[in-house]
Amino acid sequence: MNKTFLLTMVRTMESNKYFVGKDRVYVGSLLMVVLQEKMGYCTEMLKQLLRELIEKTVEKKFQPKILFRRSESIAERMLAAWFTFLLHDHLKTFDAGKKLYELFWGIKQQMEKGPQDALTLEARYSLSEEKLLRATFEYKELTVFVNSTDSVYQQDIPVRVLDCDTITQVKEKCLDSKYRGYRFADRPGPSEMELEWKTGLNGKMTLQDIDSSSRIEGGNWKRLNTLAHYNVPNNAILTLTSKSNSLYNLSILSDKSSLSMKTAGVGSPKPWGGAPPSVTADHASSSNDTDNGYKLYHLVKPTEHGPTDSQEKMVTEIYLTRLLMMKGTLAKFITSLLENIFSAANVPPCIKYMFDFMDEQAREHGIMDPEVVHAWKSNALPLRFWVNLIKNPHFLFDIQKPTKIEGCLSVVAQTLMDACSTQDHQLTKDSPSSKLLFAKDMYQYRDLVDSYYTEISMAPRIDDATMGANLSAESRQHNGEFHVFSALNELYKYLDQYKESIIDALEANEHAQASRLPGRLQDLLALMESDYYRATDYESSTLGLGYNSNSRLMPRDRL
Repeated sequence: MNKTFLLTMVRTMESNKYFVGKDRVYVGSLLMVVLQEKMGYCTEMLKQLLRELIEKTVEKKFQPKILFRRSESIAERMLAAWFTFLLHDHLKTFDAGKKLYELFWGIKQQMEKGPQDALTLEARYSLSEEKLLRATFEYKELTVFVNSTDSVYQQDIPVRVLDCDTITQVKEKCLDSKYRGYRFADRPGPSEMELEWKTGLNGKMTLQDIDSSSRIEGGNWKRLNTLAHYNVPNNAILTLTSKSNSLYNLSILSDKSSLSMKTAGVGSPKPWGGAPPSVTADHASSSNDTDNGYKLYHLVKPTEHGPTDSQEKMVTEIYLTRLLMMKGTLAKFITSLLENIFSAANVPPCIKYMFDFMDEQAREHGIMDPEVVHAWKSNALPLRFWVNLIKNPHFLFDIQKPTKIEGCLSVVAQTLMDACSTQDHQLTKDSPSSKLLFAKDMYQYRDLVDSYYTEISMAPRIDDATMGANLSAESRQHNGEFHVFSALNELYKYLDQYKESIIDALEANEHAQASRLPGRLQDLLALMESDYYRATDYESSTLGLGYNSNSRLMPRDRL
């Protein structure tokens, strides 16, 4: 892709007032997909776009500290993707990825020790005040034994559950125990399994979230069934069986087998691997109980109106102790993660290279305030990369989408953001509980961030030749992992939409004129619009699952 053409295309699109934020994000992502096979060239284009963005910010006297905080330009989106591409292997090799995985499991296991409402996701043990279960009620811990119908285990598996757990929650805990160490993509989901309780010598009862025995209450409410509802005792024997007789389930199993074939690799380490598609909530099927128009609830009935200000303050004062206990349990995981994220012991070359570039740009534009460059680095890496990963660990690991613990993960992510801030927030009794929880730790965390940036800036500079070799190796290693033709097809749609403005800009550019770019672009557009290159059916081609069959960038006779 010609440098002059690419830069002209980006500038022209971004100058159009109808080229909105989502378009900038999408085009930035598409460009990174297309240029991934030439990361050296991609990096040069990115640096030029960043230079222009910084210059524009300085000239128009925008707030420089908010630069890179959001993807409001193609360059900002490309920068976020650039870090993602180049840090992926680092996460798998060094401890930061491992620490994130340990945090995920630490939160999950701690939350499962207490009740969690299956519908509102409020839990007794939580870091998030918004997701804290405020109701008080009696519950018991039980140990049940899972008698599997397959040969994965020869003996019954002990599983710790609560008598207030819904049947789906019990199935999830049983599957976690039975398939411990298995990739999530290779395990069945709760919706694919039946749970039976063995009663007596030959008796058995199928347990379900909703059935004819479900309790109906005033106000048109129906409660999800729990183990206590069925009077399941301690040491009960449960059996997990596949819903193999269902045509619907056969389709699910077929899809899962296909997914496993695509994602499984020889000797691929655990828990690494491509994350499976988002799994829908397993309570969704039971939530559609509309036979008589009943409203469903589990532990607490959702209030029709939000809590009042006085109730919110009362909750903060009463339950802050419980939040602090949860924070104390998870403190070692959180601190360990932040220490590894902000460790200068094994800094990837891409971080050093880009941070040095930001330092250079600040000097070129006479920016003397150290907090500005600090904000640039924090916005570009911790806030755009790590916060996203902490909130969405399934992007990296082969695990279930962490819907049930997202409140806790959001608090950890907010703590990282606060650690990167240079502003001192005055805490009061009305401050968010997430800030009160980590108030004593914040000075330690901020020292980590400051030391990290200082040590990186003092490290030996990475010259362009060395960085170029690293970028070439990255392109070779991950060559062919993206559907480039589909991305090109999507870019063509934008090119076609803004073709008049782009051609005008090229005709006004001397370098573009010297390379005959206006005419070449017009030839390309005419070629793409010709009948010969129109879309055909690629369904039976060997391009693989996920290829955009409507792409007009590969004529049929070249397949």
